[in-house]
Amino acid sequence: MTPANELNRFNYEFGPYRLALEERRLYREGEVVLLPPKEFDLLLLLVRNSGQILDRESLLKALWPNTVVEEANLNVHISALRKALAESSSEPRYIETLPRRGYRFVAPVIQIEEPEKIAVGASGEASALALGHSSSELRPAQSVTSAPAPVTVSAELVDASSLPEPAAASVAAAPEPKDWYARHRIAAVTLPLWVLALALVGILIFLFVRSGQKNNENAAPQPLNVLPLTTYPGRESQPAFSPDGNQVAFVWDGEDGLNNDIYVRLVDGGNAVRLTSHPGDDVNPVWSPDGGSIAFYRSTTDGDGVFLVPSLGGAERKLTDTWANRFGFGSHSWLHWSPDGKWLVLSDKTKADEPFELFLVSPETGERRRLTLPPAATIGDCSPAFSPDGQHLAFVRVSSAVVGEVYLTSLQGGEPRRLTFEGAGVSNLAWALGGRELVFTSRHSGKSRLLRVSLDGGQPSLLAVSTGDVQYPAYSAQGSRLAWRQNSDHTDIFRVPLKGGAGAKPLLADLIASTANEVSPRYSPDGKRVVFVSNRSGSDEIWVCDSEGKNSIRLTSFRGPLAGSPSWSPDGRQIVFDCRPDGNADIYVINSNGGQPRRLTTEASEDIVPSWSHDGRWIYFTSNRSGRLQVWKMPADGGQAEQMTKQGGFEPIASADGAWLYFTQDRGSSAIWRLPVAGGEESLLFDFHQKSQSRMWAIGQDGIYFAVTESPVRSAIKFYQFGSGAIRTIVESESVLPGGVTGLALSPDGKWLLYPQIMQRGSDLMMVENFR
Repeated sequence: MTPANELNRFNYEFGPYRLALEERRLYREGEVVLLPPKEFDLLLLLVRNSGQILDRESLLKALWPNTVVEEANLNVHISALRKALAESSSEPRYIETLPRRGYRFVAPVIQIEEPEKIAVGASGEASALALGHSSSELRPAQSVTSAPAPVTVSAELVDASSLPEPAAASVAAAPEPKDWYARHRIAAVTLPLWVLALALVGILIFLFVRSGQKNNENAAPQPLNVLPLTTYPGRESQPAFSPDGNQVAFVWDGEDGLNNDIYVRLVDGGNAVRLTSHPGDDVNPVWSPDGGSIAFYRSTTDGDGVFLVPSLGGAERKLTDTWANRFGFGSHSWLHWSPDGKWLVLSDKTKADEPFELFLVSPETGERRRLTLPPAATIGDCSPAFSPDGQHLAFVRVSSAVVGEVYLTSLQGGEPRRLTFEGAGVSNLAWALGGRELVFTSRHSGKSRLLRVSLDGGQPSLLAVSTGDVQYPAYSAQGSRLAWRQNSDHTDIFRVPLKGGAGAKPLLADLIASTANEVSPRYSPDGKRVVFVSNRSGSDEIWVCDSEGKNSIRLTSFRGPLAGSPSWSPDGRQIVFDCRPDGNADIYVINSNGGQPRRLTTEASEDIVPSWSHDGRWIYFTSNRSGRLQVWKMPADGGQAEQMTKQGGFEPIASADGAWLYFTQDRGSSAIWRLPVAGGEESLLFDFHQKSQSRMWAIGQDGIYFAVTESPVRSAIKFYQFGSGAIRTIVESESVLPGGVTGLALSPDGKWLLYPQIMQRGSDLMMVENFR
């Protein structure tokens, strides 16, 4: 049996991957593939036992010795490992799932000894490393293939020490006849000398060439210098380099933080020139190829559209109207300019029940041509970007609010090709390195990071320059500059009393606080506990604490896919929520004291934002399984679902007496509708006209609490009175509330209101030069 420290001499290769034990790293064709420690250990166990079935109990004991863990933890790590290896459970190339038995590594594995560990033999044989050969040329590798008769192994056999040493192979040359040596004595003596001389010359040439390569290789990995491109107060976002690389257009909410507008500045510094000053939000600037114009997207209460403005300033021109509801599903961009200047590509749709599609739009005439037809069950295609040669278009296909993948399509026609299999929140991208790579942002460890992927496909690699939460990469071929937005937001959950003395100013309490983001609070039915979403463990998970914000306990451990929108059952024993462990959004339920989550929906549709009926018999949720987002209901234990709304429905909440179901019609819509639970017509109640705060509302006995953003630095919570329709202010905040998440939570006795508030808010533009 081989000791464990001896086994660390070996690396393992399978497909394009190499598992380096001493470094504890996984490489794909030389690029590091990020693996957390537990995923690395799991992969090593599978690879070392390639071809054998490893039952779940054995894996749990090997990965978590002396610890009792739920099987759900193993599911999460297997899913994460598959994601890292760019494979799916339905088409396994490496990890095969055997239902009710376990897992098996099915790819051929080669075990290779580290070159520097190979000793020179007694005969003085030269090291393979010195000659630049691989170790497999010096010592034949042991090939491990799938066993013809799979065997279930116990926990003891899973350990690395169970593997045998690689069999040493030797080849004995057949002896030549003795009379040959007599006839060719001179040649026999001199030939080895000539061979040795030629070998020495070859070595000298090799070392000379190799030294030059080493110098180049040593010069390349020097760390890139990250520089601040902007450091203004407030939030700067969405950088776009001019065609000559000397200027950058960007979005800034100004020194007073009051409004998003388009600005232009020299990359090397100087004053920023403001190009737009409309009260609506102006975002997503893109330069025309001649540098004379900038196209941008404008969102207003009266409608959205694409506009053009001269890059030196001047009169705007509206190019086209667009579909308005784009809030609530990630930080995507919507347009890009073709290299020949003849077209803009725009993400848009014409009907509520269809996904966003990509259209070519002529900047001269406004003519439209459809480019993509995404599946009906998806949100659609966003973040388009033309390749530098104008022959291809990269974009993000969004399957749910926080899940998207990078696709590539030819402008000559044909089906789009999928490049990434992240199962995460890919949101925006940029072409780099002459069109050989794409840089994009994706959620990793609870935050959005920069990654790169080759057009040939394969596993994306993380860019070391991206720290913290980043978005909106932009690339300039001039100077090989890469820029992005660096975020610094931080959110806590506050509590405000609703029943104070007349004229008394409510005393706010920072109830649930950390250095991470705390959102989506919900009181338990007895008011003694609060469930909320936090990324303090590195990813968005479901947590519970007591009503004073103390004794926080994490309920879920998905470690990657976003878990959110929690809601209590009427008896307080269960919590329903949505999550995306395999990329698809589904409804899950978990015991409020902890345990293994149970999946309730299995459709390919997006099933999200669940809540319980007043009597606990039903779970209401939002789904696009019929095309458009509608409100559905299913039995609380799971089962056949039925559609409730017909005109659109999002985020259903039952009234306290269970008679009404309240909802909005779509993401980004702040118009609140209601429907009798017993059946009847859907009717509009009122609209509080807050796209960015469209999920910040809660139902009370006598009315609806809702949040408004009075300015980018000031918010308020108001109350809409049933019957009279009167609106009054409950509390004003000297900060802003986050958008895109569930927010307000009313205590069962009506005395307290919880809401998330941004404690730190800002973003700057960062840049590296000579990006490679």
